[in-house]
Amino acid sequence: MKKIVLYSFLFGMFFIPNVLLAQTEPEDVATVSDEFENYYYESLKQKGIENYDKAIEALEKCKNIQPENPIVFFELGKNYLSQKKYKDAYNNFEKVTKIDPKNRWAWVGMYDVCYDTRDFNQAIIIVQKLVEFKPDYREDLVSLYMNTQQFDKALDLINELNETVGKSEKRELYKADILRDAKYQGSEKANLIDKIKKNPKDEANYIALIYMYSQSNQEEKALEIAKQLEKEIPTSDWAQVSLFKFHINNNDGDKAVKSMNTVLASDKIDKKIKHRILNEFLIFSKNNPQYDKDLDKAIGYFDNDKEVKVAKEIAKFYQSKKDWTKAIKYYEMHLKNATDDMETILLLMQAYTENLQFDKLAKISEEQLQLFPTQPQLYYYNGLANNQLKNYKKAKDVLESGIDFIIDDTVLEINFNLQLGEAFNGLGDMKKKDLYFSKANQLIEKQKRK
Repeated sequence: MKKIVLYSFLFGMFFIPNVLLAQTEPEDVATVSDEFENYYYESLKQKGIENYDKAIEALEKCKNIQPENPIVFFELGKNYLSQKKYKDAYNNFEKVTKIDPKNRWAWVGMYDVCYDTRDFNQAIIIVQKLVEFKPDYREDLVSLYMNTQQFDKALDLINELNETVGKSEKRELYKADILRDAKYQGSEKANLIDKIKKNPKDEANYIALIYMYSQSNQEEKALEIAKQLEKEIPTSDWAQVSLFKFHINNNDGDKAVKSMNTVLASDKIDKKIKHRILNEFLIFSKNNPQYDKDLDKAIGYFDNDKEVKVAKEIAKFYQSKKDWTKAIKYYEMHLKNATDDMETILLLMQAYTENLQFDKLAKISEEQLQLFPTQPQLYYYNGLANNQLKNYKKAKDVLESGIDFIIDDTVLEINFNLQLGEAFNGLGDMKKKDLYFSKANQLIEKQKRK
C-alpha cells in the first residue's frame, strides 16, 4: 500500500493563535500570548533536532496555557509518532478531530498510526473519512480492503475507480488476484455483461469476459461473446483468438487458418497467446497435412522472435514423433537464420541419419568441419556417412582425425570405435576391425559398471 502523504511542514505556523482572554487586562494577555509562543517555538526547535522529549515538555506547558488549542494536540501527536508511542500519538490526533472535525491533517495522523501498527480495520474507518476531504484516498481504501480480505468491497471499488479515473496496473493486479476465486467471478461476469450492454463498442470488456469464460471452461459462452465482439467490432483481432479455438475444435481448418493469420499479424495480441495458437495449429496440422503450407507461413511471423526459435521447436516436436522428414524440413528452415547453432546442426545430422539420407549427412558434416574443426561430433557423423556410402578410406581418415578431440564422452568414444571398426572392415583389415570393436566392447562394459 502506498499512502498519500499530505503533511505540511508549516502546518503549525498557520495555527498560532492570537489569544483573546475575556475579562483579562491587556498586559496579562500579552504575557500569556508571549509565554505560549515561546514554549511553542521551543517545541518546534526541539522537534527539529529530534529531541522529542523536550519538545513534548514544551507542548505540555502550551497545553496548560491553552488547554483546547488543536495545534498543541496535533504537535504532540507528531512528536509521539516520531517516538513510535502510537497510543499517545493516536489519542492526541483524535483530540484534534474532536475539537475540529474538519482538520484533515489530524485524520492523516491517525491514519499514519494505524498504518504503522498495521491496524488496517481501523485505518479503513479513518480513510473513509479522508475520502470526504480528498477522493484520491480511495486508492488507499482498495489496498486496505485487500489487506483485510474484504474482496467484495475491493472489487466494487476497483470497478468504480476503473470507470471514473481509469485503470491502473496495481488495481488490475488486485483484481486478477480476487478473480482467481470462483465465488467472485459471477458478479464480475455480470458487471462485464452490463458494461457491454451500455457500451457495445468497448473491446476491453469483451476480452475480459471471454478470458473469464475460458478460464472457467465455459467455451460455448466464450465463443458467444467472441461472435458478439466480431459483430460489433468487425476489425477486432481479439475476436479471432476465441474463434480460432472454435474452428479448430470443429475441424474447420480453412476458418482456423484465417483466424490464426489475423492473430499472428496483430500488434495488439501478446506473444504468449500467439505461441499458444501456433502450437495448437501444429498439432492440428500433424493430423491434417494439407495445411503444412499454412504452418510454414505461420512460422514466418516469428522470424524475429529472439526468445523462442519457433521453427526449431517445431522440428523438435516432429523429431519426438519420429517424423524425420518434417523434423529435417524445420531444422533446415531454422538454420537459414541461425547458421552457427551447433545444437540444431547436430539434431539435423541425427535426423538425416535416422532418415537414411547419408549423402546429405556427408555434405553438411564436411561443410561444418570447415567452420568448427574441433567438434568431435562432426567427425563422427562424417565418418558414419562415408561408411554408409562405402567411402571407407575417407571414413577411416576423418574418424582417426577426430577421435583425439573427444573429452569425457564415453558414448561418443564407443561410437567412434564402432565406426572405425566398420571402416577397417570395409577396407579388409580384419585385425584393426577386431581391435576397434574390442575397444568399443570394453567401453560398453565399463559403462555398464558405472
